[in-house]
Amino acid sequence: MMLRLLLLAALALCAYCQEEFRYIENERVVGGTDAIPNSWPWQVSLQYNYRDNWYHICGGTLIRTNWVLTAAHCVDSPDSYRVALGEYHLYQKDGTEQVISVDKVIYHTSWNTNNIGKGYDIAVLRLASNAVLNEAVQLANLPSADVILLNDYPCTVTGWGDLDSNGAEAIILQQAPLPVVSHEICSSSSYWGKSIKTTMVCAGGNGVHSGCFGDSGGPLNCLVNGGYEVHGVTSFVSSLGCNAYRKPTVFTRVSAYLSWINDEINANS
Repeated sequence: MMLRLLLLAALALCAYCQEEFRYIENERVVGGTDAIPNSWPWQVSLQYNYRDNWYHICGGTLIRTNWVLTAAHCVDSPDSYRVALGEYHLYQKDGTEQVISVDKVIYHTSWNTNNIGKGYDIAVLRLASNAVLNEAVQLANLPSADVILLNDYPCTVTGWGDLDSNGAEAIILQQAPLPVVSHEICSSSSYWGKSIKTTMVCAGGNGVHSGCFGDSGGPLNCLVNGGYEVHGVTSFVSSLGCNAYRKPTVFTRVSAYLSWINDEINANS
């Protein structure tokens, strides 16, 4: 119930935005399938504490042994956070989990929780200790600076978000194919329009697959030269529904923020 209240609060904050956005905090992969265990070893479950219990709220990406990349809107409230690495089934011990407290939250100084459409929905989390890398826990590869993928480039969204706009929460890590939608198309009047900034990347929009509530902060995984790179941080969907036609899931474009990510990590390590 508390998670749903947080989502409603987020919706109210963005009521006056140019386009009516819907945070993907607590959103889930729609039209996906169960991932193979250990197939996305950089995927993180970001959890917050409420009345001495821990709840999944967002996704994240392990980018250093003690640093996680996520969305600013996931962590812009003064809660206690932790991450679960090597997670697969949220309510079952798989024997691969590493649970580590978040020691410091750093979100972009230009982030405005009242206007997600402005962009800057990005944050890095310093962990209290280093993750142990193994088959189930690995560092993500990030793209080179300013790389922009072509239209229809094959990518995959992953997370524990809702299985549809009004559906049950996923308990097993989900995956779904989300091809890139070019900025030219995504910012056109028949898609998202001027709401889409060049620092964002769109993917999906076919009315079948999308990110949804709980996927926020998690990775958009794109296959490049035989390996995966994380090109996006899951940010928002349309208020019309997670998988609304011609309303692709919108991600913060990682390649636009590489300097910021590295500068913050170097300054706070």
